[in-house]
Amino acid sequence: MARVLAIDYGAKRVGFAVTDALKIIASPLETVENSKALGFLENYLKQEYVETIVVGQPTRWDGSFSDIETEIKKFVNDIKKWGVNVVRYNEMFTSKIARQSFVESGLKKKKREDKSLLDSTSATIILQDYLSSQGL
Repeated sequence: MARVLAIDYGAKRVGFAVTDALKIIASPLETVENSKALGFLENYLKQEYVETIVVGQPTRWDGSFSDIETEIKKFVNDIKKWGVNVVRYNEMFTSKIARQSFVESGLKKKKREDKSLLDSTSATIILQDYLSSQGL
């Protein structure tokens, strides 16, 4: 069965999250350095059947896109060359929601400062929100 994968693309790191095969649960997958993200994704796609990749679209309050959007578009175009369905999805507040969930879960301060955990958790939030919007 096909999975759905989400990406929270950042200037330094890229967070990945993926669904289970039934597309019910979104879980953090990995956070990798920005420069290694395409290689990581290519290897993952060789091992798992992914029907859709959801890439976060950082949007400002006024509806404009953040400065990193140019980099994200290039990244998305590279992914599309592999013939995978790519969907952009608004990621507004995902980092803030992730941080709040760390606090509410009782995660120790040192662990909450782990930016790689924040990135993969943000990707998970993007993915879960996307799944809900699709009725999955």
